[in-house]
Amino acid sequence: MASATLADLRAVTYKARDSWWTVLLVDPVAIHLVRLAARLRWVTPNRITVAAFILGLVAAGCFAIAQTPWLIAGALIYHLAFILDCVDGKLARWQHSGSIFGAWMDFIFDELRVVACTIALMGGQYLATGRAEFLLLGVIVVFLDMFRYLNGSHMNHVRSQMRAQLAGALDGAQQGGQRGGQDIAFLDEVVRELPAGAASPADVADVDAQDLPVFDIHHSFRSRFPAAVRARNWLQRHRIRPHLFSGIEFQMAVFIVGPLTGAILGVTVVSCALTAAFELAFIYRFWLSTRDFRQALQVAQTTPTAADVPGQRLARSAGTTEPA
Repeated sequence: MASATLADLRAVTYKARDSWWTVLLVDPVAIHLVRLAARLRWVTPNRITVAAFILGLVAAGCFAIAQTPWLIAGALIYHLAFILDCVDGKLARWQHSGSIFGAWMDFIFDELRVVACTIALMGGQYLATGRAEFLLLGVIVVFLDMFRYLNGSHMNHVRSQMRAQLAGALDGAQQGGQRGGQDIAFLDEVVRELPAGAASPADVADVDAQDLPVFDIHHSFRSRFPAAVRARNWLQRHRIRPHLFSGIEFQMAVFIVGPLTGAILGVTVVSCALTAAFELAFIYRFWLSTRDFRQALQVAQTTPTAADVPGQRLARSAGTTEPA
């Protein structure tokens, strides 16, 4: 591990897509810390998680004082805490030492850090100014942070259910039943760039599905918003996910940009509005995908056996039918 190059570390530890804040402002620093941590036997991902949480509490203490120098210090410490929070996952991937408990601890400490810093920042501003809107904003910040996590988590769960139902239908099982040996892929998982409009996987040049049946559950969205797909493809080439104002950007705006600029109230209001807007957009996209899924399931249910129908032909049938 001591001889690992930065290129080796990036190849193993970088996510295929990440938030733009992480890609541009965190990864260039975090990768050097991962290289250093990998050389130290006593440094473990869980210990880094704990250190990040402690720094988060220090940042909260700074926010609570509600004076400009302390707000700036709190913002810088919060960013350092977030960098360490990224280092722990990268180190775990590099060392192949990730664990279920470590993932749980990382999530719990992240949420506790957000709650503690929200209470300290908004409570401190309320005590300093007497403006009750800071207390209301604190409640909204915590609510939105939890909602976007639960929303994304449940969408991923439903996506897994879609995969299981399609695979089960191909196996001749009942809808929602246990699947057998058959597996399927979604188009957005097996291409680098999506077509900016209605198209089947057979029309996409870079499908890499390893001979799996490929289903397209987002063709309605692409047909309606081709510009969004082109933007997604550009961001994908730069390793940035299209959710431009995710939970990470939300936290960074509230706990870093606001305190650094002295515009805590305004920045927080705008951040809450952007977070809500992006979540609503993804809910709409998800709703369209559930309609496309119903069509794909009908196609899968009419297929005699998975082995009889090549994935590309099956996906063409599922991906070019207009939604009802």
